[in-house]
Amino acid sequence: MSLSIDQAALRIRAGGLVAFPTETVYGLGANALDAAAVRQIYELKRRPATSPLIVHVASVEMARQITAEWPPVAEELARCWWPGPLTLVLPKREAVPDIVTAGLPAVGVRMPAHPIALALIELAGVPIAAPSANLFAGISPTTAEHVRAAFGDAVDVIEGGPARVGIESTVVAIENGSLRLLRPGMISLGDLELAAAPKAAHPSPGMHARHYSPRTPLFLIRDPRELPEGRGAYLWWRNATDVARSVRMSADAPSYAARLYAVLHELDAEGLDWIAVELPPNEPEWAAIHDRLRRAAGALGS
Repeated sequence: MSLSIDQAALRIRAGGLVAFPTETVYGLGANALDAAAVRQIYELKRRPATSPLIVHVASVEMARQITAEWPPVAEELARCWWPGPLTLVLPKREAVPDIVTAGLPAVGVRMPAHPIALALIELAGVPIAAPSANLFAGISPTTAEHVRAAFGDAVDVIEGGPARVGIESTVVAIENGSLRLLRPGMISLGDLELAAAPKAAHPSPGMHARHYSPRTPLFLIRDPRELPEGRGAYLWWRNATDVARSVRMSADAPSYAARLYAVLHELDAEGLDWIAVELPPNEPEWAAIHDRLRRAAGALGS
């Protein structure tokens, strides 16, 4: 059965399970502070108890409530990459049951970049433990149909369209101010280390990993099928779509550059949920445009 966000939040608070979309893959979620609820995840997935779960939060404040330490490097990485496909592993508070972390003293936490996931966590009012919504070691689900194929009627799903990123988050442990890559993802360790490094003076302006950014979340995509859910605008130069707010950009680099910031200013003033930009050609004359777009999205080097 398909659930509304309100119905799913009630079920989470009551100790039940729901499957829900994130930008990476669909997750199988339960109240992360309820050991009995979390145990259902392991049972349904046939997941070994030695495999810890990632806890999803809707804010940095919620992340701090379940982590015993929140060092400056965590604050900086969250500022640069959250909401997004980045999981930070930090010492946990006692409120997090041991079953969530497979008995380990640290918990993986991330803030998903999906409006449905964030709304669900906020309405439920609790952090949500959620591995991928599939049988253990199977192919991760990127649509609601994939979840139903794995579990049938055993769990209800919030429909959210196809996952935009499509593979799981980057997972890094923060240990004594240093980063240790536990699982690669679409955010590279090099980008994370650059963001986490002590902030010496830059040899040039405009070298921050996130720069030239609108207030509206900006996503870089290769195919209009990757567009996020919600009310947004799509900047394209080759692949058109029927999204309501669609802006055609030039296939000529100088013309594209001359118009880019003006278009972003205009869209940023419209109160949209997102702005998505089709990546322009990967040619030398487009290098500066690629740089500005990736910095605007906080996705430098991804």
